[in-house]
Amino acid sequence: MRKLWLAAAATAVLVAGCAEKETVDTIDNGEMPEELVTEVITPGEVAPAEKIALEAKVTQGDKAVNDATVEFEVWESGLREEGEMLEGKLSEDGVYTADYTFEKDGVYYMYAHTTAGAYHVMPKHKFIVGAPDMSKVLEDDSTSSMEHMEHEKDSEEESSEGH
Repeated sequence: MRKLWLAAAATAVLVAGCAEKETVDTIDNGEMPEELVTEVITPGEVAPAEKIALEAKVTQGDKAVNDATVEFEVWESGLREEGEMLEGKLSEDGVYTADYTFEKDGVYYMYAHTTAGAYHVMPKHKFIVGAPDMSKVLEDDSTSSMEHMEHEKDSEEESSEGH
């Protein structure tokens, strides 16, 4: 009789455990989180030798994101390996800025690398600085930061192998 009670109790626990509804644990209590959006708000045409603010507004849904990490990667067209990384600072609700001066006329590009939680986005922005001679502007074929990082890593490995 005692074994029968133990078997019945074990079966009840097993059935109750299997009958529970399985839930998906997501960031937003079962709902898919909204997309992280970074909008570059710096104008695309700027004057050379003037300090400007590189600016990006970061939102998720209709809410400003004030705890993101934003880095501005700036380079002259065709010369990405000579580019600079600038840390964006939160200046107002969801807006990150970094001061920068384009020293000479040319075509420049910028990625606004933005990380918030588990998300990373990196919109690309083009700048026309002054009145560049378009016949002398190098073509820029960079398509993603990951590709650039892999190229740098490969170059570092090759140079360390030669030592």
